[in-house]
Amino acid sequence: MRRYGKHTDEDDIRSRPNRKGTRPRTNIRPAHEDAAEGMVLTVDRGRLTCLVDDRTILAMKARELGRKAAVVGDRVALVGDLSGKKDTLARIVRIEERSSVLRRTADDDDPFERVVVANADQLAIVTALADPEPRPRLIDRCLVAAFDGGLTPLLVMTKSDLAPPDKLLELYGHLEIPYVVTSREELETGDAAQRVQEHLDGKITAFVGHSGVGKTTLVNALVPEDRRRTTGHVNAVTGRGRHTTTSALALPLAGEDGWVVDTPGVRSFGLAHIDPSRVIHAFPDLEPGTVDCPRACSHDEPDCALDQWVAEGHADPARLYSLRRLLATRERTEGD
Repeated sequence: MRRYGKHTDEDDIRSRPNRKGTRPRTNIRPAHEDAAEGMVLTVDRGRLTCLVDDRTILAMKARELGRKAAVVGDRVALVGDLSGKKDTLARIVRIEERSSVLRRTADDDDPFERVVVANADQLAIVTALADPEPRPRLIDRCLVAAFDGGLTPLLVMTKSDLAPPDKLLELYGHLEIPYVVTSREELETGDAAQRVQEHLDGKITAFVGHSGVGKTTLVNALVPEDRRRTTGHVNAVTGRGRHTTTSALALPLAGEDGWVVDTPGVRSFGLAHIDPSRVIHAFPDLEPGTVDCPRACSHDEPDCALDQWVAEGHADPARLYSLRRLLATRERTEGD
């Protein structure tokens, strides 16, 4: 006896048993070849603000995407009402392949990673030289996340009028990371933004930093208010509009073909998701020396081939020390 009525083929469709008047389900999804291309600017409670051509539209993720989530910086395909008019809503039907991802976990014991920004070219790590004091362990963790996710790091040191940058420059000099040193006065006059912008032109740059280092002040100087209005819905995302960032937000860089992504202030940066084998890619002078390493080498054990590689003069010993310090940060708390 056939339970499901007329003949069906499991390779064709799946019929819902004992349900009248319902459409059969199919695994065939529309290609949406005529979908418009857009970029996600911010995400707020399931609603995504996207830039399509020269206008911002509000969208939601299509059900067919399942649990796959779109984040700030994602390149997406949209269908539906793309007018950007009030009370209209488009659908995101496809999330394109990502070129990079900035990921973090809530802490080192949390197995669930969260993608903060997609497709960014670089990560600007903003730290004050005093008031508040620098947190090298947090900087190390941000560097590891950048190297793991395919972003180029940029170190931005603020408040140089309160303390010199020498100690931090000595600590990170062997990593050959580009850096900018600014003072409080330069932040107020806009000179700091001008010098930082030289590293941002034509790129998508995510900014991270803990509270009080001047990150949002710098972003506000880089993206004047008239440019902020082009993104729409800014006030709904950034608290009171200028001082408190509660969700990542992509903003067009003033006068240039570039983007700044302001992220919420971080208190910690979990690295439970990091694969140490990917961090070595940021050290091209050391990576060839890992060929003779034992399987699953942590690069900080007696049999690690990198010691011999450095001893033979292929790389600076300080570079190996820097690599091992960054890898070890996964095992240490920021206060260690």
